[in-house]
Amino acid sequence: MAQQVKVPTVGESITEVTIATWLKKDGDAVKMDEVIAELESDKATFELTAPQAGVLKISKQQGEVVPIGTVICEIADGVGAVASSPTPKSAANPTQATSPTPAAKPIQTTGVIKEMKVPAVGESITEVTISTWLKKDGDFVKLDEVIAEVESDKATFELPAEANGILRIVAKEKTTLPIGGLICRIEVTEGGAPAATPVVQTTTTTATTNTSYASGTPSPAAAKILDEKGMSTSQISGTGVGGRITKDDAVKAQPSTSAKESKPAPVLTPPVITSGGSRNERREKMTSLRKTIAKRLVAVKNETAMLTTFNEVDMKPVMELRSRYKDQFKEKYGVGLGFMSFFTKAICIALKDFPAVNASIDKDEIIYHDYCDVSIAVSTPRGLVVPVIRNAESLTFAQIESEVVRLAGKGRDGKLSIEEMTGGTFSITNGGVFGSMLSTPIINPPQAAILGMHNIVERAVVQKGEVVVRPIMYIALSYDHRIIDGRESVSFLVRVKELLEDPGRLILGV
Repeated sequence: MAQQVKVPTVGESITEVTIATWLKKDGDAVKMDEVIAELESDKATFELTAPQAGVLKISKQQGEVVPIGTVICEIADGVGAVASSPTPKSAANPTQATSPTPAAKPIQTTGVIKEMKVPAVGESITEVTISTWLKKDGDFVKLDEVIAEVESDKATFELPAEANGILRIVAKEKTTLPIGGLICRIEVTEGGAPAATPVVQTTTTTATTNTSYASGTPSPAAAKILDEKGMSTSQISGTGVGGRITKDDAVKAQPSTSAKESKPAPVLTPPVITSGGSRNERREKMTSLRKTIAKRLVAVKNETAMLTTFNEVDMKPVMELRSRYKDQFKEKYGVGLGFMSFFTKAICIALKDFPAVNASIDKDEIIYHDYCDVSIAVSTPRGLVVPVIRNAESLTFAQIESEVVRLAGKGRDGKLSIEEMTGGTFSITNGGVFGSMLSTPIINPPQAAILGMHNIVERAVVQKGEVVVRPIMYIALSYDHRIIDGRESVSFLVRVKELLEDPGRLILGV
């Protein structure tokens, strides 16, 4: 009788997981409690063990996101223990130790060449980059075996083999291809995989049992982190099953400085610098995300009538209120009280007063929104992403702060979904965290406006005829002049300033 294996409960707040890696293939014999897969949540990586011995039948493929409790495979009982048990050796007959296993059916080429092309991975995605080849040119691959990872401007996808055969790579790593472009060819074969050279078994077997095909192979999440660090798998040892490199291994890994120190300096003829300094250069291919950002920003400058207006905010009232209650706030809600919740609440109130700032253009029509979906710009190692806080006007300060922490964390980990990054009506970007004093932020289309926050600096200002020192922040509103007039943009920014300088009005909504 087959036993179903479901996704276990792995944490109170975790509702779904990603099948990161199958360590066993469909049809393999497994032992009871043997690790058969790695599951990834937005917080950690978990190992999935077989509840009984038998033959594995996979129902959910690698890379799929599945809810907790979903059946991902079945194990037919009673077969795995027999199939996986080693053949006992006879002490009286030592020749048994060197007897080779029966030869597998030899592979035969059929003459058929299977061309693998870039599949359609999304409605708005026109090209992808070959991120990593998991198989080498000339390797034997099986049908549906993952052979490469491809990266678009929004997500990373796994590429499975479309036939059994010999892999012939056409597009090298870091090559960008359009949808439908040729990635590789597979020389279709019949029969099993090429037989390995028989290994003589001896009484000392620890060397073979401690290594496996997974040794030195990173999980998809680990491979992405190592690529961002510029590290190869040879620079790190894996602690996962069979020596696999896990996500935690990749996070803890540090680039070695010895390779950099031993790298010879480029020879310059004639020498330009006689002593000190360096003239090294390096080139890196732009990622799909970076190229998409570049195209969108240039399009905004060319297709909108963008202007920017500025104002300044005395942050002392907000800072005093925050300082007075931040400890109680953290104790009660479990999240810190930052400036983002004050700005978000102020913006939502101002957007209700000036609906054109919360609108967007669709061809010859203006779409007005009676809700506030606020996009927050998050800087990540891969580039700028803009997740959305839905219905921000109905959220409390604590709910806003929790959403900011959640979305920013997922953005930095590269785990934001497409739905979490689309559909905003207004954007906020905070260059102040990097020390920016003043900027002109670029609109996030199809939105019509974006607010720029900056650093807080003590400046001398005149209040009631006296020069006093106050913590001042410059704020900027970039807007599309096609649907937002100067009066509306300036009035909107003044309204935000008034609400922040008298935060009691945020609480009362006046």
